[in-house]
Amino acid sequence: MELKRVVVTGFGAITPIGNNAKEYWESLKIGASGAAPITLFDSTNFKTKFASEVKNFDPLNYFDKKEAKKMDRNSQFGQIAAREAIAHGRLIEDNVDKNRVGVIWGSGIGGLETFETEVLGFAESKGIPRFNPFFIPKMIADITPGNISIEYGFHGPNYTTVSACASSANALIDAKMLINLGKADVIVCGGSEAAVTASGMGGFNAMHALSTRNDDPKTASRPFDKDRDGFVLGEGAGCIILEEYEHAKKRGATIYAELAGGGMSADAHHMTAPHPEGLGAYLVMKNCLEDAGVTADEVDHINMHGTSTPLGDIAESNAIAKLFGEHAFDIQINSTKSMTGHLLGAAGVIEAIAALHAIIHGIVPPTINHFTDDENIDPRLNFTFNTAVEKEVNIAMSNTFGFGGHNACVLFKKI
Repeated sequence: MELKRVVVTGFGAITPIGNNAKEYWESLKIGASGAAPITLFDSTNFKTKFASEVKNFDPLNYFDKKEAKKMDRNSQFGQIAAREAIAHGRLIEDNVDKNRVGVIWGSGIGGLETFETEVLGFAESKGIPRFNPFFIPKMIADITPGNISIEYGFHGPNYTTVSACASSANALIDAKMLINLGKADVIVCGGSEAAVTASGMGGFNAMHALSTRNDDPKTASRPFDKDRDGFVLGEGAGCIILEEYEHAKKRGATIYAELAGGGMSADAHHMTAPHPEGLGAYLVMKNCLEDAGVTADEVDHINMHGTSTPLGDIAESNAIAKLFGEHAFDIQINSTKSMTGHLLGAAGVIEAIAALHAIIHGIVPPTINHFTDDENIDPRLNFTFNTAVEKEVNIAMSNTFGFGGHNACVLFKKI
């Protein structure tokens, strides 16, 4: 059976550095940081008092009051990104067959704010179960693709992938495979997360995962820097329209790139720490190259997972050096988490959008906040420190890894 080709025909985003895809890209190019003191709750007693929140967000600018009350912030972000991508891809305008359009969405945590509010409310009620009737549908991670399908009448495959921070990258890979096999013509694919809450921050603080650079939040996310001390928690959503190539050509859609490869692997090592030799990272990139039918020396750009954690950055850098050999030093690599923070389950898709824009515009955004080289990371690797670089990008990869040892990698080709 000949597999069908998969292309990108639209995208949308709402992030800590831009409330739509264009704003997001413009901020990436100039190296803007989304980190700032927390406004969503009182962080006075927390180790970390900053995060990368979505700025100037009012759900009533996007939903009526009744609709907004039925949705967790996580789902609101997802719906907003999907609306932008669907409009960008002209899915409704071109009257595509809705029975052949699916929605696959990733979220590592789901409606954490709703869960926190309802459980704390129950505790304060002295055991009287006065839960909101929308508690469960607002909280569950799979409600976002459900809501998107309801709004647009899409009857194709519809579900959520949950693999911690790899969730939305896994959603992209699942969507690719379904289109490859002819199970759908179009899949609205993405991820969202809204975990900047007391329990989210407190939980990540308790496991020493977050930066505590409270005196200088904007430089706290510093991937590959010797003095990095953890990631910056972010929130938001991204969406990519994936479409079968011939279907896209027939309706005259704008084709931005081909999603040519998807790789998956497991570290099989530890609940939260990466494999010390980067074994899972090596395997996932190798599997992705093989799926795409691309050789290592053809890759121009890699958007790394690069969370700004002490162990993770070293393991991933070593994996790249091992897999790509001498060509590794010619690849323009970066970590856009230095700007957005870590969007957990939404990280994969917003970083895939950044990699797509590198292909479209011939610009690789910087890894900001680099001050001191880490002697444990090969200095010959080109991390695009502090300033964007103009470069023709024909093939770009994006890595996303999650707690539990889940690894996902996607590869886009200029078309």
